[in-house]
Amino acid sequence: MKELFQHTAITDSLTVRVAVSFLPEQSRIEAGKWFWVYHIRIENDTDGTVQLMTRHWRITDANGKVDVVEGDGVVGEQPVLEPGRSHDYVSGCPLSTPQGSMEGYYTFRRADGSEFIAQIPFFPLAAPATAG
Repeated sequence: MKELFQHTAITDSLTVRVAVSFLPEQSRIEAGKWFWVYHIRIENDTDGTVQLMTRHWRITDANGKVDVVEGDGVVGEQPVLEPGRSHDYVSGCPLSTPQGSMEGYYTFRRADGSEFIAQIPFFPLAAPATAG
C-alpha cells in the first residue's frame, strides 16, 4: 500500500512526514470510540548521525480535552539514523470524539552528545461524516 504523506515539518534538515487514516473497523462509534492510525517517516538530511531519544505528543479532542503523551523513543525503539537514512513506524490514536488533532516533537541526540528538538507537524484527526 503506497501512502501519501499529508503533513510535513522540517527542523534543521530533519524531516518528519505524517500520513493519517481513520479506521472504522477499529472504532466503536456506538460506544463513542473513534480510532486513527498514523504512519510517520523521519528523514535525516543532516550531515551527521542522530538518535531519536524521546517523543512528546499533544492530542486534542473535539471538546478541547488535551492529553500529553511523553516517553522514550517510538513504538519501543530509539532508532539511529545515519545521514541520508529514514525511519518509518506506525502507531494509533483513539479519541472519544469524531474529530481532534495531534502535534508534538521528538528529541534527538547527535553523535557529540548535544540534543535538539524536531517538530512533528500538526495534523487533524477527522472521521468521515458517514462514520458517526
